[in-house]
Amino acid sequence: MEDDEAESPIPRFASRGRAYVYVLPCRDEDLLKVGFSRDPLQRLRTLHARFFRFFDLDRALLVATDSVRDARRIERRFIEAFAERRSPAPLVVPDAAAGYTEWYRGAYADAETMARAVCVDEGHTLHAPLRDWLRTVFGERSALLFAWSAKMLEAIEYERFNAPPSMTPSVLERALRDGLDCFDELGIDIEPLVPGPVFRWYREN
Repeated sequence: MEDDEAESPIPRFASRGRAYVYVLPCRDEDLLKVGFSRDPLQRLRTLHARFFRFFDLDRALLVATDSVRDARRIERRFIEAFAERRSPAPLVVPDAAAGYTEWYRGAYADAETMARAVCVDEGHTLHAPLRDWLRTVFGERSALLFAWSAKMLEAIEYERFNAPPSMTPSVLERALRDGLDCFDELGIDIEPLVPGPVFRWYREN
């Protein structure tokens, strides 16, 4: 659904010149992902469709830099510092997105310390915890949630009446559920932001 994606309230965030180094600890195990991206939100989504539950947003962080060159250089510092703590990527992360040399075990405390020191030494902005940054960005896009969710539910209902029945959620159902769950996880009340039928669908499914 290219048109729906373009209007999705789950935003793309690439800004001219700016790049971000991310430190993303997993929620349920002592494992983290380090890397850089022009668009950290899109990167999160490629790593896991339900990134907001897979990663610990209260410990995750971003270092905002003014250029990709700076972000690459800082990422390299992390890679070199934690080379001996490399770990395989989790099986649930798609192979194409895994970044096999950038997963580390037992490195969170040192990674956080390094990120904070880099920001102090070089004047970069630290976004920690990541939950607060995400909440701000999603809040700015909340006005789009009404129309997007209505179109998604319309497509789901069309699919329901015109496709063979299935015991598992469709791609559209998962996309709508994930989008609404993300707002909910960030503490943004979705009830006033979506049509009544969408909110009922969400609570009943």
